[in-house]
Amino acid sequence: MSRIGKQPVVIPAGVKVAIDKGTVKVEGPKGKLSQAIHPNMKVEADAKQVKVTRPNDERLNRALHGLTRALINNMVVGVTKGYEKKLKIEGVGFQAAAKGKGVELTVGFANRIYHEPPVGITVAVPDPTTIVVSGADKQVVGQFAAEIRASRKPEPYKGKGVRYEKEVVRRKEGKSFAAGK
Repeated sequence: MSRIGKQPVVIPAGVKVAIDKGTVKVEGPKGKLSQAIHPNMKVEADAKQVKVTRPNDERLNRALHGLTRALINNMVVGVTKGYEKKLKIEGVGFQAAAKGKGVELTVGFANRIYHEPPVGITVAVPDPTTIVVSGADKQVVGQFAAEIRASRKPEPYKGKGVRYEKEVVRRKEGKSFAAGK
């Protein structure tokens, strides 16, 4: 039995879970989310918890069991607490500015780079070197943060670029002169 899949997802107060024709819909204070569920998985919900069961121990069903439970748990956490990713910008003259709903980056190119967030995602720029991406859907928050980071990945020599808040960039030494001639 899957260690994750067999655990029930606890539904906190103020959250509604509805299961309808292979789709799980979760509604809470931070928004509404829905997820299509594989037809092999059986999802049952009552007022306090959601349980996921699998028909047999085939490899595919074992893999889907934990995945389905984790996706439902992520939706419940998303509509109650929400998800957040922080990005830091390092480099002389590198900065971010809020422009409309999105964020505009100045990261060493001739033009500024503008990123428009998808529906349900908010972007905040508390200071010119910090970007905060937040929303209810964990997958969309992570994807949008990755797109911002891809604008200028941190380079290994000076560490300049956009990185996640606690990301560690491995540094390289750079050129060194031949000392043994």
